[in-house]
Amino acid sequence: MGCVLKAKITSENYKYLIGIDGGGSKCRARLTTSSGELLALGTSGSANYLLGARHSLSSILQSIDDALSKVNLTRDILKDTVVGVGLAGVIMADRNRAFPVSDLPFKKMFVTSDQHVACIGAHDGGEGAVIIVGTGSCGVSQVKGQVLEYGGHGFPIGDKGAGAWMGLRALQHSLREENNLGRTTVLTKMLYEFFDVTNSFGVIEKMSGALPADYARIAPMIFIAAQENDDVALEIIQDGAAYISRMARSILKSSPPRLSVLGGLGPRLIDWLDKEVTSHVTLPLKTPEEGAIMFALDSLKL
Repeated sequence: MGCVLKAKITSENYKYLIGIDGGGSKCRARLTTSSGELLALGTSGSANYLLGARHSLSSILQSIDDALSKVNLTRDILKDTVVGVGLAGVIMADRNRAFPVSDLPFKKMFVTSDQHVACIGAHDGGEGAVIIVGTGSCGVSQVKGQVLEYGGHGFPIGDKGAGAWMGLRALQHSLREENNLGRTTVLTKMLYEFFDVTNSFGVIEKMSGALPADYARIAPMIFIAAQENDDVALEIIQDGAAYISRMARSILKSSPPRLSVLGGLGPRLIDWLDKEVTSHVTLPLKTPEEGAIMFALDSLKL
């Protein structure tokens, strides 16, 4: 995992650990001492690797800077820091090629997928599975040494059931509705108010060049509209939940001892999933950032 080690790195020759959870909307950093004492947490914007390695690295460093600023530390410490990174858009098989070594200011950095570190954290390093429903959607099962990944193909061609997918569906309907090609819905009115526009052309202008995270910002409105029994909102959520339920049933075939549903939309979507799925859902034991640190420590042993 990561780059080839020239010499074995032990806790005696690094001083800090950082765990990164780089999602489609937010990047979170956890800064600790080499012994695991929490120093600070930091956040930044999207770290989606599908938007480019430099985009991801910039978000990683911004989240680290945010954490460092809270404890009056500077980037000078990064040369004594081991970092574990989980990124949206990274395929585990290709993680070793994620970043050019010359770009990295760290003692060592190990990269994997965001669902991998989420799974490690959710089950405190033990076996289990997770489904992440945030800006994108994906799942992973880690049982008996075998790691299986599901989804995570990226918006707009994949990530069904997630925030960006839901937002796009809502926007598409509002455009049809204005041309009398779709049903009247309170969702369209909510969208116009959200964007502070009066018609679909205003929405199109506001969404010009939009990123997946921008589409995902619409998703909470869909759940609000569903509470008002809006037919379109209900169909979007039900369709997305049916897909996530199918993913969960596939994951459960590997017999994971635990299954957690994570991500910004995860808690909202749980009640819409099939009961045979929700009966298996357990609360995560630790955060993805903690999982990223555990991943880095395990990688140092190899």
